[in-house]
Amino acid sequence: MKKGKKLLALLMVAMLAVSAASCSSNETTSSSESSGTDSSAAASTDGEEKLDVTLSYMASQDWVQDAEMELGEKFAEETGIKIDYQIVPSDQYSNLLMTRLNTGECTDMFGSQSGKFDIQTSLNVVKNAVDLSGEEWAGNVDELAAVELSVDGKLYGQPAQDLSAVWAVAYNKQIFEDLNLEIPKTFDEFKQVCEAIKAEGIIPIYEGVVDGWHHTLWFPEMCVAAETANPGLADKLNNNEATFAGNETFTLILNQIMDMINSGYWGENYMSNEYTDAAKNIASGEYAMTIANQGFGAEVNAVDANFPVDQIGYFVAPLADNQTLNMNPSGPARFIYSGSSNIDAAKKYLAYMATDESLTYLTENVAKFNKLPFSNAPTTYSDTIQEFYDSYPTSSTVYQTAVKYVNPQWTEIGNNMSAMFLGEMTPEEVLEDLDKNRAEQAKAASDEAWN
Repeated sequence: MKKGKKLLALLMVAMLAVSAASCSSNETTSSSESSGTDSSAAASTDGEEKLDVTLSYMASQDWVQDAEMELGEKFAEETGIKIDYQIVPSDQYSNLLMTRLNTGECTDMFGSQSGKFDIQTSLNVVKNAVDLSGEEWAGNVDELAAVELSVDGKLYGQPAQDLSAVWAVAYNKQIFEDLNLEIPKTFDEFKQVCEAIKAEGIIPIYEGVVDGWHHTLWFPEMCVAAETANPGLADKLNNNEATFAGNETFTLILNQIMDMINSGYWGENYMSNEYTDAAKNIASGEYAMTIANQGFGAEVNAVDANFPVDQIGYFVAPLADNQTLNMNPSGPARFIYSGSSNIDAAKKYLAYMATDESLTYLTENVAKFNKLPFSNAPTTYSDTIQEFYDSYPTSSTVYQTAVKYVNPQWTEIGNNMSAMFLGEMTPEEVLEDLDKNRAEQAKAASDEAWN
């Protein structure tokens, strides 16, 4: 009986293969590195039809977690749709993505930061991405996150990471306890903390500049201090009624970053450090603090099982004496390229990633994920993380999201900050270049405020 079933299944496969070959005789089959792939159908041994497709998905470093790739393998087993994950170094990604979009040779799916301004002006998602508003999972997307992925009420992307977490100072509680240190609320207090840690032979802050993106966080994230000092400043910047150059708070933040470096708080190797080594270096006790999301404690524990997850605490970086929680409802997201020949298969992948089971798997297997921006995603906040959020009742949206034409310059801002570290640019020159680039992007987008 079993042999008969196997023979029947083999005959079905052969018949379907002949049929598929006949139907697709006028189509061109390309490699998985191309955005166009063979979308013929095949039959599984249990009689269910599967697609024979390889979807290409291009994304920047750290946007596709190992857990997502594991889900991708399960998705391929269930549907026959394989995923070719093309991970690009973060300092090269933006230029490569724009080149592929502008030449019409993009991958089936692509990753990009969300942001209601950027997805219109930089990505031109109305032209380059697929409208996902009608997908079943679309209604489960967090409202604030959906706004940053929508144009004229239409949803064009799917959030790929936890947006509830903020970039804050993650610190080793044991070191603070041993040295009787309190959480600093001003920059002067922060310097006192760093001096006390440095005096013990511990490097106060782990920072990695070589990646090209992480050190940039110290500026746009902390620009919420300028909004607190001058409410409505983001709107003035968006209406071309204000500039970054000449603003006292922006200048102060950059000068305080330089103060940290010149005081030795980032150590000697910060220019060559990689952020991927942050958890390892904090676990070793060589460093006391770093900028990280609220899943960092779990990342350190994964490196050293003897290091308790809750031994990592968090506080807002008090540059410019900031005490406002720097929230960001935008982040890495998945988009389907409108020119893909495999749009239906790509929609199946997004639907799979948004199921209850997939969201739970991602939350349980990605240390920095505590609450993905879907109503059907689980929540795993620890007491330490909840205490951190409760300590900052006032919040504001970070400037790379609140202000137009800032996020597309992330790599450029990072490069200029690196030049500032090396004495090749002044803080004022960094701000002037930011204004110049914003103006160029605004004019390219025919923004009325600049015309």
